[in-house]
Amino acid sequence: MTTLQKATFAGGCFWCMVKPFDQWDGVHSVVSGYTGGHVENPTYEEVKTGTTGHYEAVEITFDPSIISYSEILEVYWRQIDPTDAGGQFHDRGDQYRTAIFYHNPEQLEQAETSKKALGESGRFTKPIVTEILPAVTFYPAEDYHQDFYKKSEKEYKEDRAKSGRDEFIEDNWK
Repeated sequence: MTTLQKATFAGGCFWCMVKPFDQWDGVHSVVSGYTGGHVENPTYEEVKTGTTGHYEAVEITFDPSIISYSEILEVYWRQIDPTDAGGQFHDRGDQYRTAIFYHNPEQLEQAETSKKALGESGRFTKPIVTEILPAVTFYPAEDYHQDFYKKSEKEYKEDRAKSGRDEFIEDNWK
C-alpha cells in the first residue's frame, strides 16, 4: 500500500493554484491555506494585510505511485512567474510571493534540481527568485476559499482573466 505524501506551494492567489493540480490522477486533495508566517491560525483578513508573514499557498496530498513529486513540480512551475519577487501578476505583496515548501530531503533535492534546471534553460531572462523553504505549519483557509473555482465559477473566471496569469502562461509555457 502506497503512503500518500504532501506537497506545498505558494504561487500567488491560492484560488488560481488549486485547479491546475486538482485535474491530475493521483492527486487526492488540494487545500487552500496559509503557511510560513508568525501568527497562529491566521484569517484571510489578517493574511491579506501582508503583516502576518504568511504566504497564500496550496497543500496537495498525492499518491507518488501515480504522480511523482517531480511531475507535480513541473505543474507548479508552469503556473507562476518564478522571476517576480513582489507577488504574482495583479496580486502584489509578500503574501503572494512564490515558494516551494519541502516536506523531506528528497523533495528539497528535487526542488533545487528543478529550480536550477529552469534557471539554466534560458526560458527566462531574469533570475528565478522562487524560494525553497522547509514546510512549516499549514493552516487551511476558510471554507469559502476551498475549491473556489468550482463553488464560484463566474468570479473565479473573472478574477483569473484580469490577473494576467493565463497570458503569461501562454507566452512562456507554450
